[in-house]
Amino acid sequence: METPVSLRQIMTVAEMKAADAAATAAGTPATTLMERAGKGAAEAIRQRWSRRSVVIWCGPGDNGGDGYVVARHLRRRGWPVRVEALAPPASPSCRWAAERWRGEVHPLNPAVSPADLHVDALFGAGLSRPLDGPAEELARAAEGLSACIVAIDTPSGVHGDTGQSLGGAAFRAALTVTFHRRKPAHVLAHGRAACGAVEVVDIGLSDTGAGDLVENDPSLWGARFPWPSDDAHKHARGRLVVVSGEAWSTGAARLSARAGLRIGAGVVTLLSPPGALAVNAAHLEAVMLAPFDTDAELAALADRAAAAVIGPAAGVGEATARNLTALAGTGAALVVDADALTSFAHAPDELFARLDRDDVLTPHPGEFERLFPGLLKASPERIAAAREAARRAGTIVLLKGPDTVIAAPDGRTAVNLNGSPWLATAGSGDVLAGFIAGLAAQGMESFDAACAGAWIHAECASLHGPGLIAEDLPGLAPVVLKRLWDQRNHPLP
Repeated sequence: METPVSLRQIMTVAEMKAADAAATAAGTPATTLMERAGKGAAEAIRQRWSRRSVVIWCGPGDNGGDGYVVARHLRRRGWPVRVEALAPPASPSCRWAAERWRGEVHPLNPAVSPADLHVDALFGAGLSRPLDGPAEELARAAEGLSACIVAIDTPSGVHGDTGQSLGGAAFRAALTVTFHRRKPAHVLAHGRAACGAVEVVDIGLSDTGAGDLVENDPSLWGARFPWPSDDAHKHARGRLVVVSGEAWSTGAARLSARAGLRIGAGVVTLLSPPGALAVNAAHLEAVMLAPFDTDAELAALADRAAAAVIGPAAGVGEATARNLTALAGTGAALVVDADALTSFAHAPDELFARLDRDDVLTPHPGEFERLFPGLLKASPERIAAAREAARRAGTIVLLKGPDTVIAAPDGRTAVNLNGSPWLATAGSGDVLAGFIAGLAAQGMESFDAACAGAWIHAECASLHGPGLIAEDLPGLAPVVLKRLWDQRNHPLP
C-alpha cells in the first residue's frame, strides 16, 4: 500500500514556483509545461462533461496562458468556445499561448456571457491581492453559477496557501484542475468549498523542498499499520487504559475505551473513581474495569499500559491535572483530550513540560485557543498554526475540524481530505481519542497513529452518513479495517 511520499505531497505556491523554475532550468521550456497543463485541463473537462458551449476567461499571466491552451484543445474536439480576456497577454508564455489560439478574443464581459460552462483562467494561486475592476465585477456576477465553473489551478480570488478569500469577491467552482500536486487551498476547508472537486494533472515536474506536508490517507501510514501476527495474543496487541470521570460523567470515557478495543488494542481497562464503578460496570463487557482513588493508585494501575486516554468528561480542575501528571510518569503514550486540555488552560507550559514527543493533543479550535492563545488568529492558516503548536508543545497536535491537521514537532504535517459533516455530533471526538490511543497501544508510532485514527474516524462517518451518533462509530471501524486488510493482502495491480 505504500507509495512514494511525493505522490501525497502538498506544495505551497512558492514550492510550485520553485518546481517550475527547476524544470525550466533543467531544459524543459515553460511553454511545454503550459501546453501540458492546458491540454490536461481540457481532458479533465471532457471527462466530466459532454460537448457544450464554453466561455474561457483569460487573465494576462500564465494562468491566462493555460486558458488559451484549454480553448485550443477544446475547439479541436468540436466544442464551441468563446475566449474573453481581462487584459492583453503580459507574460511570455501567455503571449505564446494566445498566438496559437486561432479564434477571436473578446473583452471580458463582467456580466457573465451565457454559456453552459465557464472556465476561470484569470489569476490562479499566484494572486496576492483582492480582485478588482472587471474581474471583481465578474466574480460577483458569477455568484450562484459555481455548478458550471471550472477553475484553473485555484478559483481566482482564493489564496493558494490559505484557501481564504483575498478579500472581497472570489470565484467558486464545481471543478478545479491543478497541476503536479495539491496546494493548501485545495485541502483546507474554506478553499475546498471554493474549489469543488479537485483534479491533479501531471505535467512532468519534480518535487522540491522537504515534502513534510502531505495528504493523510492510507498510503502515508498503511505499510506500518499494526496488523496482528498469526501467533498474536491479547497481551501482544497492547494494553490501553482510559480514565473515567465521576458517576454522572462516564459515557465519554466508555466511548474512548470501546473505540480503542475496536481498533485492535488487546486489553483495554477503564480506570474509574470508586463512585463511578457501579455505573461503569453496568455498561461494560469486553472492556475491563479497575478502581482508583488517588493519582498514585492511577499511576500504579497504568504502569504496564502502552497508551492512555485522559480527558473525555474527566472533569476540569486540579484532580485531572494531577492524574495527567501521574500518567505521564508511566511512559505510556498519552492521548490528551477535552477536559484534560482545559485543566491546563491557565498554565499551558505546565502541560507541555509533562509531555513527551510521542504524546498526542487533540484539541478542537476552542480548546486550541485556550492552550495557544491567539495562534489561530495570528496564523494565516490552520497548517501553520498546528505546526507552531506542535513545536511549542514538543508533542503531536491534532487540530480537529473538517480539515483536521496533524502536526509533529519535527515538522511532519498531514491534512485530512476525507472529513465528514456527520462527525459534528457529541462524543465523536472521544471515539477519535480512543482510535488513536488504541493504535498507539499496539506499537504504532504516535504521528502515524494520529493520522490513521483521524482517517479511519472520518471513513466510519462517511459509511454511516445521516443520523450518525458517536455510539455508532466504533461498530463501523471493522468495515473500514476489513477494507484496509483486503487492500494490504490483495493490492490493485
